[in-house]
Amino acid sequence: MPFNHNDHYHRTLLRLLPDGCRTALDVGCGTGRFARRLAALGIEVDAVDPAAEAIEAAVAEGGGPRFHHADITRMELPEGRYDYVSCLASIHHVPFGTVAALRDALAPGGVLAILGCYPERSAVDYAWSLAAVPVNAAARVAVAARESRQRPESTQAPVKPPEMSLEEIRREADVLLPGATVRRLLFWRYLLVYRKA
Repeated sequence: MPFNHNDHYHRTLLRLLPDGCRTALDVGCGTGRFARRLAALGIEVDAVDPAAEAIEAAVAEGGGPRFHHADITRMELPEGRYDYVSCLASIHHVPFGTVAALRDALAPGGVLAILGCYPERSAVDYAWSLAAVPVNAAARVAVAARESRQRPESTQAPVKPPEMSLEEIRREADVLLPGATVRRLLFWRYLLVYRKA
């Protein structure tokens, strides 16, 4: 697949970096593409993924982040350590309550940015999916030539289908991340943003 839905939103996620961001945690980093983009900005990045093969590929690629083969639900995260915490299509691999530990790991003024996936359940979900199909097809065609000239990425992180509906995510976020915003995006994604006071 020449068009990567998560990579498409990298710029959106980078615009959410708080001013003066020095430290970041990338949860479910896979082979490290987004973590490397953060590190390229001079940010000290810890990148975590439970898939050993993804971390091995990330370490082989290099690029500055500290890559950790670990399960985020079992890690003891330092409280108030990170200015920015990102989760790209990874939060649905763990209990949603994990966001409480990520929230607590944020420094004052820090930002938690979740690019998440949700299953289609409502008429609105299906309408957005229908709208995404032609855009998705056009994007794939537009990038196919460029991608075919690049070295293909052979390692892929494990994929799990999402289970929580967008409404369930909003309800849980209201409890665990008061003041967070959740908005629907194209390409079967949502963006949750929480700023720590």
